[in-house]
Order: sequence, then C-alpha cells, then structure tokens
Amino acid sequence: MQSYARLINEYRGDTLDLIRFGYLCIVDERGNIEFALGEPDTPVFYRSASKPIQALPVIARGLDKRYGITDEESAIFAASHMGEDFHVRALESIFEKAGLTEYMLIMKPCAPASADANEARLRANLPVRKFYHNCSGKHAALLLAQRAPGGAPGDYWKMGSAVQAEVERTIKALSETDETAIGIDGCGVPVFAVPLKHIAIAYKNLACIDTIKADALQSAAASFVPGMHAFPHMISGTNKLCTILNADENLVAKFGANGVYGLGLKKQRLGVAIKVLDGTLHALPLLLIETLRALNALSPETEERLLGLRPYVVLNDNDVEVGRSEIAFGF
Repeated sequence: MQSYARLINEYRGDTLDLIRFGYLCIVDERGNIEFALGEPDTPVFYRSASKPIQALPVIARGLDKRYGITDEESAIFAASHMGEDFHVRALESIFEKAGLTEYMLIMKPCAPASADANEARLRANLPVRKFYHNCSGKHAALLLAQRAPGGAPGDYWKMGSAVQAEVERTIKALSETDETAIGIDGCGVPVFAVPLKHIAIAYKNLACIDTIKADALQSAAASFVPGMHAFPHMISGTNKLCTILNADENLVAKFGANGVYGLGLKKQRLGVAIKVLDGTLHALPLLLIETLRALNALSPETEERLLGLRPYVVLNDNDVEVGRSEIAFGF
C-alpha cells in the first residue's frame, strides 16, 4: 500500500492549484480495518485528539465529584478551547473548587484564540493569562490527577510523573496498542504517537463504550462522554468544527494539531482517524462531511452546520469565492 494518499484537490478557478495528501482509516467495532487510504500503521501523534482520553483518569478517580466540578466544567478537560468567557469562567471555578492557582500551569500567558474574545479583552485593557491557552483545560485535569495520589503538582508536565504514567497507560488501553512513541506537545506536556489505525480504534472505543476492556475506564467514559454532547461549546468554541460534531449525540469527535482528527460513530459502531500531511486544519471539514455521508451517518442538522463552514469553497483574503475543494478519492 502506498505510504500516503491523495485526499483533496483544490482548484483556483478551474485549474488544479493544490493537492493535499494524507491518511484516512476506518475500523469496525472489533478494530478491524474497513477502509484505509495510505498506510494505516503509520505512526501519528495524537496531539490534542488525545484530550478526551487524557481526561478519563480524573473521572475514574472521582475527582470531579470530590470537588463538585459540574459536567459542563469537566467537559473543558477535553477541550482545545478558544478562550471565550464561558471557558474562562469554567476554569476559574474548577481552580477555586480544587484549591489550585493559575500560576501552577506551565504554559506562557497568551491571548484568547477567539478574535471576539480577544477584542473584548483589549477593550477592557485586560492582560494575557494562562487560562486563555487552548490547552488549559487539559492541564487542569493533569494537575488534579497528579495531586490525587500524592504527586507534586509542579511535576505534572514531566514524563516521569505519576499522572503522565497514568496518561500513558490510558492512551495504550484506549488505543489497544503498546506501540507508542513520545514527544513534547506545543503546550509543554508529553504527547503520544501510535499507528493511525489505533487512533481510529480509540475513537471507536469512546463511541462504543462497551468495547473498552478496562472496567474503570469504561465507567469513566460512560460518565464523561455525555458531557461532550451536552456542552459541545466547551470542547472548542462558538460555531467551531468540534462543537458542531459533538452536538450530534451519535458522534465523538476531536481534532489535533497538524491535521489530525479522531471520530467515533455510535450507531454505526465505527472509528475514524485522519491525518492531513501538510498539517492544515481547514481541510478537515470537507473530509469529515464526505466521510460521514459515505457512512450514512450525516444527520441533516449536522450537515447544515458543517456546510456553514463552507468546506467546498476556496476563499481569498477578502472572503470572495475564488475556487473549490473536492475529495480526490472514493469510498
């Protein structure tokens, strides 16, 4: 099998202007490959697509219940959020309830990723802060899980720490593989790579919770995943891709940096993993809408919301339509 495949053709006018290559893998409820483009054993870093998995140790330990963290607040443990007001309020509440402080987070202070939220910050003459970082919810979960067994909270980002060992075990359990590689993510904590098909398996497990082999993780997922559906705005932000997909209770979805996407389908009992080789994220809505349509899993409501992202259109800097995007393969 060719190591990677042609995924998208992008036209400017009627002339082919850009080709996006990558990988796509679909597995069934037993983890068997039903469809693959490119080599499905290619190692791929989860990046932020691991966040719903990394959230599970907090829930398995009952830390959300211990500190009175609501389901809406705990959803931010799986987020790559935009720094909107409701994200910041959730983080402030979690840290107050748990007796944590913002300075304990290791990332640099930054501005909100949301343009509207950042404009409001500037108009109010407010400083940058760590809570605005898109990964701050994940870091909150790591802090809680590091402290619970008596670990030093300040070590939560280190590979040898108690929480990172627990995260690695959880990644391996949900992905159903010991074949992992470790790097450092953009936010400063360890990030795990597995063969692409095992990202698809992990998302199948998040969607088909009965297939998770470890009882504690199965129970944690059964408690946590419904919150992703009830509060999808916490997973990303207003009218964002992950918000749209998780609003559909049939889907469990999360993107990762550099063109990664994990998707689980409950009714169809399937898992999907995508990696766009050039790392672009704006190619993902087109790949996802076409994949869902091919799998008979695209609801009218989800289709309407995804089309609002204009996945088939190439726009210039003035928001003028200058071309089109098409998938370059068939299912």
